[in-house]
Amino acid sequence: MDTNKKRTVMLAVFLVALAAALAAVWWFNRPETSAGSKTITVEVVHKDESKKTFTCTTTEEYLAPVLVSEGIVEDNQQEYGLYILVTDGERADYAEDGAYWSLLQNGEPAATGASEVPIHDGDSFSLVYTLA
Repeated sequence: MDTNKKRTVMLAVFLVALAAALAAVWWFNRPETSAGSKTITVEVVHKDESKKTFTCTTTEEYLAPVLVSEGIVEDNQQEYGLYILVTDGERADYAEDGAYWSLLQNGEPAATGASEVPIHDGDSFSLVYTLA
Protein backbone atom coordinates (compact mmCIF):
# COMPACT_ATOMS: atom_id res chain seq x y z
CA MET A 1 0.00 0.00 0.00
CA ASP A 2 1.43 3.38 -0.91
CA THR A 3 1.88 6.22 1.58
CA ASN A 4 -1.21 8.23 0.49
CA LYS A 5 -3.52 5.24 0.90
CA LYS A 6 -2.05 4.48 4.34
CA ARG A 7 -2.64 8.08 5.41
CA THR A 8 -6.20 7.99 4.11
CA VAL A 9 -6.95 4.75 5.95
CA MET A 10 -5.35 6.06 9.15
CA LEU A 11 -7.35 9.30 8.90
CA ALA A 12 -10.59 7.36 8.38
CA VAL A 13 -9.87 5.14 11.40
CA PHE A 14 -9.04 8.21 13.49
CA LEU A 15 -12.28 9.98 12.48
CA VAL A 16 -14.40 6.92 13.31
CA ALA A 17 -12.69 6.60 16.70
CA LEU A 18 -13.19 10.32 17.37
CA ALA A 19 -16.89 10.10 16.49
CA ALA A 20 -17.28 7.09 18.81
CA ALA A 21 -15.52 8.94 21.64
CA LEU A 22 -17.72 12.03 21.21
CA ALA A 23 -20.85 9.86 21.17
CA ALA A 24 -19.73 8.15 24.39
CA VAL A 25 -19.05 11.50 26.10
CA TRP A 26 -22.52 12.74 25.12
CA TRP A 27 -24.18 9.49 26.25
CA PHE A 28 -22.62 9.58 29.71
CA ASN A 29 -23.22 13.31 30.21
CA ARG A 30 -26.75 13.68 28.83
CA PRO A 31 -29.34 15.26 31.14
CA GLU A 32 -31.02 12.90 33.60
CA THR A 33 -34.69 12.12 33.21
CA SER A 34 -37.16 11.19 35.92
CA ALA A 35 -39.72 8.40 35.69
CA GLY A 36 -43.26 8.56 37.01
CA SER A 37 -46.00 11.15 37.00
CA LYS A 38 -45.06 14.80 37.02
CA THR A 39 -46.87 18.11 36.66
CA ILE A 40 -45.33 20.94 34.65
CA THR A 41 -46.46 24.35 33.46
CA VAL A 42 -45.90 25.78 30.01
CA GLU A 43 -46.37 29.50 29.45
CA VAL A 44 -46.78 30.74 25.88
CA VAL A 45 -45.84 34.38 25.26
CA HIS A 46 -47.33 35.49 21.93
CA LYS A 47 -46.09 38.12 19.49
CA ASP A 48 -48.50 40.67 21.00
CA GLU A 49 -47.05 39.78 24.45
CA SER A 50 -50.30 38.15 25.59
CA LYS A 51 -49.72 35.04 27.70
CA LYS A 52 -51.43 31.71 28.12
CA THR A 53 -50.44 29.10 30.71
CA PHE A 54 -50.97 25.36 30.34
CA THR A 55 -50.69 22.92 33.25
CA CYS A 56 -49.81 19.39 32.16
CA THR A 57 -49.63 16.12 34.07
CA THR A 58 -47.63 13.44 32.30
CA THR A 59 -45.45 10.37 32.60
CA GLU A 60 -43.31 11.44 29.62
CA GLU A 61 -39.63 11.99 30.31
CA TYR A 62 -38.98 14.63 27.62
CA LEU A 63 -40.81 17.86 26.79
CA ALA A 64 -41.62 17.47 23.08
CA PRO A 65 -44.22 14.69 23.38
CA VAL A 66 -46.03 16.65 26.10
CA LEU A 67 -46.16 19.81 23.98
CA VAL A 68 -47.61 17.85 21.05
CA SER A 69 -50.05 15.64 22.97
CA GLU A 70 -51.45 18.61 24.90
CA GLY A 71 -51.95 20.56 21.65
CA ILE A 72 -49.63 23.37 22.74
CA VAL A 73 -47.52 23.02 19.59
CA GLU A 74 -48.20 21.42 16.22
CA ASP A 75 -46.33 18.20 15.57
CA ASN A 76 -43.48 19.10 13.23
CA GLN A 77 -40.89 16.38 13.72
CA GLN A 78 -37.70 16.96 11.76
CA GLU A 79 -34.53 14.92 11.37
CA TYR A 80 -33.11 16.24 14.64
CA GLY A 81 -36.31 16.40 16.69
CA LEU A 82 -39.34 18.64 17.10
CA TYR A 83 -39.07 21.94 15.24
CA ILE A 84 -41.50 24.32 16.93
CA LEU A 85 -43.15 26.35 14.22
CA VAL A 86 -46.72 26.82 15.53
CA THR A 87 -47.48 27.35 19.22
CA ASP A 88 -51.00 27.88 20.57
CA GLY A 89 -52.13 28.60 17.00
CA GLU A 90 -49.47 31.25 16.27
CA ARG A 91 -46.77 30.68 13.66
CA ALA A 92 -43.18 31.90 14.08
CA ASP A 93 -41.17 31.09 10.96
CA TYR A 94 -37.55 32.18 10.94
CA ALA A 95 -37.31 31.71 7.15
CA GLU A 96 -40.18 34.17 6.61
CA ASP A 97 -39.48 37.00 9.02
CA GLY A 98 -36.74 35.99 11.48
CA ALA A 99 -39.23 34.90 14.17
CA TYR A 100 -38.82 31.77 16.29
CA TRP A 101 -40.07 30.24 19.53
CA SER A 102 -37.49 30.66 22.28
CA LEU A 103 -37.62 27.83 24.83
CA LEU A 104 -36.96 28.57 28.50
CA GLN A 105 -36.74 25.97 31.25
CA ASN A 106 -37.29 27.27 34.79
CA GLY A 107 -36.58 30.80 33.57
CA GLU A 108 -33.31 29.97 31.79
CA PRO A 109 -32.71 29.29 28.08
CA ALA A 110 -32.99 25.55 27.45
CA ALA A 111 -29.64 23.91 26.68
CA THR A 112 -31.18 21.66 24.02
CA GLY A 113 -34.24 21.44 21.82
CA ALA A 114 -37.62 20.31 23.18
CA SER A 115 -37.03 16.71 22.06
CA GLU A 116 -34.02 16.44 24.38
CA VAL A 117 -35.19 18.55 27.34
CA PRO A 118 -35.88 16.23 30.29
CA ILE A 119 -38.81 17.15 32.50
CA HIS A 120 -39.12 16.89 36.27
CA ASP A 121 -42.07 17.40 38.57
CA GLY A 122 -42.66 21.12 39.11
CA ASP A 123 -40.69 22.34 36.09
CA SER A 124 -41.89 25.45 34.31
CA PHE A 125 -41.30 26.14 30.66
CA SER A 126 -41.88 29.18 28.46
CA LEU A 127 -42.26 29.38 24.71
CA VAL A 128 -41.63 33.01 23.81
CA TYR A 129 -42.27 34.49 20.36
CA THR A 130 -38.92 36.05 19.49
CA LEU A 131 -37.67 38.14 16.58
CA ALA A 132 -34.02 37.74 15.63
